[in-house]
Amino acid sequence: MNERIRVPEVRLVGPAGEQVGIVRTEDALRLARDQGLDLVEVAAQSRPPVCKLMDYGKFKYENAQKARESRRNQTNTIIKEMKLRPKIDDHDYETKKGHVVRFLKAGDKVKITIMFRGREQSRPELGFNLLKRLSDDVSDVGFVESSPKQDGRNMLMVLGPNRKKTEAKADVQAEKDRRAAEREEKAAAEREQEAELRARAKQDPAQPKKKKGPVDNLDPDVI
Repeated sequence: MNERIRVPEVRLVGPAGEQVGIVRTEDALRLARDQGLDLVEVAAQSRPPVCKLMDYGKFKYENAQKARESRRNQTNTIIKEMKLRPKIDDHDYETKKGHVVRFLKAGDKVKITIMFRGREQSRPELGFNLLKRLSDDVSDVGFVESSPKQDGRNMLMVLGPNRKKTEAKADVQAEKDRRAAEREEKAAAEREQEAELRARAKQDPAQPKKKKGPVDNLDPDVI
């Protein structure tokens, strides 16, 4: 709110949140100037409008900080999809189950789609049994978020991760840090061993082996 305000009076709130009451707009602006603050309209629909004395620049900065912190803490929900056939063989099932486990460990949701073809549509129990088997097999890393339901020729189920994505990322980073520390520790040990070998070589240098010449092969009595 500035000098061009048209309303004759406002309900004024002080900088600490205290209720000042209804005052003339000119008086509210004067109070703002005297205290080096801004007169900010916080409830335009009220009659009279509600205004607050504040440092508007600081207010905007703090709100921007809160918005950035909120975005930083937000995790984008990613839904992966895995498609299976009702009569999937054991090898393919284990492969696809491994993918589902990997997705769930990463903190992602997984939509499981059972695709029916032809006469398979008359046997929905095949899909239910397969989804029940899968949910049981991955129960240590995920849970059934959306129960199985028929959707045309397909049957759908959504699995949710037991851990939040931020926790999964933290674990992945911790594992990377652990491996990096192990590599550094191994490299340091190798450097230390190499330095120790060089030190030993300096203390007890190997005597060069004397090469035999023609004189060495002569009979000592024949001189």
